Amino acid sequence: MEIKQYFNIIKKRLWLVLLIVVVITAGTGIYGFMTNTPMYTATAKLVVNSTPSNTKGEPANQLDLGTINSNIQLIKTYEQIIKTPAIMNKVAKENPELGLTANQLINSINVNSVDETQVMSLTVTDTSYQRAAETVNAVATVFKREIPQIMKLDNITVLDQADPSSSASPITKSPLLFVLIALVLSVVIGIAVVFLLEYMDDSIKSEEDIRDVLGLPVLGVIAKMKEEDMEAKNTMPAKPLVGGGERANHT
Repeated sequence: MEIKQYFNIIKKRLWLVLLIVVVITAGTGIYGFMTNTPMYTATAKLVVNSTPSNTKGEPANQLDLGTINSNIQLIKTYEQIIKTPAIMNKVAKENPELGLTANQLINSINVNSVDETQVMSLTVTDTSYQRAAETVNAVATVFKREIPQIMKLDNITVLDQADPSSSASPITKSPLLFVLIALVLSVVIGIAVVFLLEYMDDSIKSEEDIRDVLGLPVLGVIAKMKEEDMEAKNTMPAKPLVGGGERANHT
């Protein structure tokens, strides 16, 4: 019976639930499709690797573990050097076709080390994949060229570059996902509002309310009649009494 009452409460204000669902879902959909801009990422990878040499000046056959660890530690320094005007100003000046300033380049690039290895990953996010690929390749090229002058070390190798001609999928989520989430949440909000209004409504509307609230028995009910019911009653012909016609003929 309680479940039936819950359904009756929702049914009574179903229009309010539907209104809340339509407003929230439509608003989310309009906002999502108007503001959603596909974003793409392009990645280039660099290797930080100093070639060890033996006492005769020839390359050694085995890598020194200490050299590898120091190269890994250098990556943290290189991460900070890349995102500086000293590098980005040259990238912007040498690649005017990108149409990006040094500050824009700094904000669009992300530098990470790959699982504590000697590999650095440069990632650029842009609204165009082609421009993102060209930007990350330009940053990698300029950084490789400038780092020997800054650190007095020539230990950067470009391992992999982004392909500007390849197709890529956007990293931004589809607005339809947010619309579906808004739909579910709006239903929950609508039902919550309906139950809140029902809880705050302390008026007596039915015989059950009188019995439950006042604890009094219901002796009679006066039905509410509409004006249409009254008009229909006046136009309806009266039914003759049974046997009345026979008595009239006899008299």
